[in-house]
Amino acid sequence: MGDALVEATATAILSANYVARRIQEHFPVLYSGAAGLVAHECILDLRGITRETGVTAEDVAKRLIDYGFHAPTLSFPVAGTLMVEPTESESLAELDRFCEAMTLISSEIGRVADGTWPRDDNPLCNAPHTAEVIGGDTWDHPYPRRVAGWPMDAPPHGPAKYWPPVGRIDGGYGDRNLVCSCPPVDELAH
Repeated sequence: MGDALVEATATAILSANYVARRIQEHFPVLYSGAAGLVAHECILDLRGITRETGVTAEDVAKRLIDYGFHAPTLSFPVAGTLMVEPTESESLAELDRFCEAMTLISSEIGRVADGTWPRDDNPLCNAPHTAEVIGGDTWDHPYPRRVAGWPMDAPPHGPAKYWPPVGRIDGGYGDRNLVCSCPPVDELAH
């Protein structure tokens, strides 16, 4: 058991450092040591990007859903950051796919920065894109449906395209106005 735990820990640390090195030219990495290494996670700092372009950490997290990834932890331990924590179970191919997605997202941020896409109508601030939105009768965005729904070139649009059931929600409103869909406690007592 001890050797397996040591191996899993070493793999997680190696994976986090691999990701950090691959994407550090696109997203600043916080909390690296003197040798430039991180622990089992890397914290990506989007605060400067947000100041320059209006693209937020939440925008990037939601856009990752369009690329087929679960959104990473937002704003922990620092507001305006993403915590990327590749576990020991992620393959090198999956780490590379994630790094490619982040590189493409960085180029999308560049299109917002240079004015190609408006700050208030781009694939990042509108993410995630549902199948209903992509396949709907109207499309009035300055970017094509293909960019919204199939941002990575992989035949046929990835190994298994994930379509989120809902688009962006107002998380702040939901946090302040909790609606519990659970049955009442006395109903569970029986």
